Amino acid sequence: MAGNPRSPKLPDFVTWPAFPFEGDLRLKPIAEPADNEPPRRGEEPGDCSSCRAGDEDYLWANERWRVKSPPKPSGLPVVVILETRAHLDLGDLSTMHAAELGVLTVRLERAIRSLDSVARVHVSRWGDGSAHLQLWFLARPLGHLQLRGPFMTMWDDILPPTDESQWRQDLDYLTAWLADAD
Repeated sequence: MAGNPRSPKLPDFVTWPAFPFEGDLRLKPIAEPADNEPPRRGEEPGDCSSCRAGDEDYLWANERWRVKSPPKPSGLPVVVILETRAHLDLGDLSTMHAAELGVLTVRLERAIRSLDSVARVHVSRWGDGSAHLQLWFLARPLGHLQLRGPFMTMWDDILPPTDESQWRQDLDYLTAWLADAD
């Protein structure tokens, strides 16, 4: 992994057990900064897929929040996304929304972690993809210690998809857990 002696040194995380790749790696050159930041998907509420989606596309919804999953299983046991119903981003949340975000984050983490196949839950928010707030919950499979850490999204794409019937059963369980607390 040393690469070309003239190449920049690779970061230490390439040696971590959780890093999903091995062999010769090389860094891409850092691009020059752009003159303008590109707009994110759905900057305008009328162009936002989350704002246009109906509640039937979600596992659970209330008057201010909704929870959805990707349309098919991926490599992790469960991936769900918490969204605001209104077209808001993290910095736009009212004090009430912010307080509810904390409560819902804990509820979802507890619900996902209570599944037999799950050891830990990673919670992430990326600000560059969508203008609509989305908080991602990624379940690390029980016993898969190699998947610990910041590379969970990579492992989710690398691992074979979870069994669909188990995935649907787990989503039904999460939906019931959320509905029970209403």
